[in-house]
Amino acid sequence: MDLEQSRFNMVEQQIRPWEVLDQEVLKLLFELRREEFVPATYRSLAFVDMEIPLGYGEVMLAPKLEARILQELQVKKTDRILEVGGGSGYLSALLARKGEYVYSVEIVPELKVMAEKNLQAHGIGNVTVEQGDAARGWPTHGPYDVIVLTGSTPVLPGAFQKSLKTGGRLFAVVGDAPVMQAVLVNCVTSEEDAGEKGGAYNTIGLFETCISPLRNAMQPARFIF
Repeated sequence: MDLEQSRFNMVEQQIRPWEVLDQEVLKLLFELRREEFVPATYRSLAFVDMEIPLGYGEVMLAPKLEARILQELQVKKTDRILEVGGGSGYLSALLARKGEYVYSVEIVPELKVMAEKNLQAHGIGNVTVEQGDAARGWPTHGPYDVIVLTGSTPVLPGAFQKSLKTGGRLFAVVGDAPVMQAVLVNCVTSEEDAGEKGGAYNTIGLFETCISPLRNAMQPARFIF
């Protein structure tokens, strides 16, 4: 298997056609070796347009979605980032290479260990992987400049918006299968800055997709007949 040719094909055939044209993002995809974050059993599938099983009922997002998330969030060197669902640590690593510091919260203890090993192996020290359930918020290290939910949620908990700084961005996939909407929430004025008036937010619908839900994701009130 020619890894570099496969990596090139992934970028040219999957990621560019998905409107990912940010040169910094594309450069990073060539630099950070995705196959080294994939479980050994599935390494040959590292560049395929699919979700890769990580075990424990969890998956690694498809490459084009990881790239699109990175582009939409426009991560800056000064950004403090919350990642909900660390998985194998690959998206954590991408975010860490672009931002200042990443707090990644993973609910599965074994995946927390996997992510930590992968990040350590690549010399990435500006990520803390914590074990916990952040499906409804994780204000511990907030407020944040960037928040990423790597699993879907039928309803987006308000706690995430409240954890954004003014100018902060939140990426989430909201809704129920088979059709979900990827959204970008921009914080115009944070709760902290707005005081009693409450924060102001602008939500943009990006594209339709369908990914696995976060464990214990917030559910809408449903009518029972």
